[in-house]
Amino acid sequence: MAIPQSRADDRDGALRGALAEPLHRPMTGRQKLFGLVAVAALVAYPFVFDGPYPQHVMIMIFLYGMMAQSWNIMAGYCGQISLGHAVFFGIGAYSSAFLFVTYAISPWLGMLVGMVIAMAAAAVIGLPTFRLRGHYFAIATLVIGGSVQILVKRWDFVGGAEGIWLPIVHENDWGNFLFNPSKTPYYFIALAFLALTCLAVRHLERSRAGFYFRAIREEPEAASSLGVNIALYKTLAFMMSAAFMAMAGTFYAQYVQVIDPDSVFPLTMSILVLLMAVMGGVGTLWGPLIGAAVLIPLSEVTRLYMGGTGGAVDQIIYGALIVLICLFKPEGLIGLARQWLPSAPTAKEAGHGDA
Repeated sequence: MAIPQSRADDRDGALRGALAEPLHRPMTGRQKLFGLVAVAALVAYPFVFDGPYPQHVMIMIFLYGMMAQSWNIMAGYCGQISLGHAVFFGIGAYSSAFLFVTYAISPWLGMLVGMVIAMAAAAVIGLPTFRLRGHYFAIATLVIGGSVQILVKRWDFVGGAEGIWLPIVHENDWGNFLFNPSKTPYYFIALAFLALTCLAVRHLERSRAGFYFRAIREEPEAASSLGVNIALYKTLAFMMSAAFMAMAGTFYAQYVQVIDPDSVFPLTMSILVLLMAVMGGVGTLWGPLIGAAVLIPLSEVTRLYMGGTGGAVDQIIYGALIVLICLFKPEGLIGLARQWLPSAPTAKEAGHGDA
């Protein structure tokens, strides 16, 4: 039986009232100025710092910022902590690489195929596991992630443990998504992918689905009693998150030109993405980007001065920073940014109270 429009409106109003966070916040003048300066700096960066290493660091920041934002859709907005998000990254990497090497299909099309497969995998994984709550769901995704990695290692059809080596093709660079030795095209593609992800999340924040996501995160029982289909919206969040993670995987495969199960399905990647989002601020648009902008340079500095993987010093520092954030700034580094870039006043504040 169809729900009367007035009743549906009442439910939306009740959900809006249950959450203190407004859907629409206009940008302040300082925020607009900061945004324009940031965009100009990002566009100019590869021309000012034209060396391969400075560009590589920024590419990694964009890539991990995109992945942290992807994880944030599921965990930050919908409240479902996943420890196996690397599965979708690996699906994107293997789909495009396999189709390119075996059938000469453009990686751009392979990326779309990988996104579709990742979304389907998210639906298949999510439907049974969403019955689990809290750490049980996280453990389930952890087990699934490890199982998929082992499966791909033993799957000779896609290269097994040796992985896939992409051929170096110098014709039709843009069509083949291969630009070596120049990193500048990769820089701008990674920046565009990150911008696309952030625009999608910003739209999500202002949409009815995003509102329902936050309601499910805060009070799932109350949201269900008000008519929100929790299983449906959790699945949508998981599929959206998986799609952007697969896009990042395709980019990574084309960037490094060689992939294997250990490099694209590792648990450490899922943990690192989680740490970036938590450090920057989960459930926010800019938090995951801030986390990536802090942790990636930190990791690169430790590797540069200590060699190899940095002697695990970067991981020790990560842990110390997370502890400090939890103790003194639970909302993440985004809290410090908001102190410098204050939010626009709410409607009540702008109107100096009720009329």
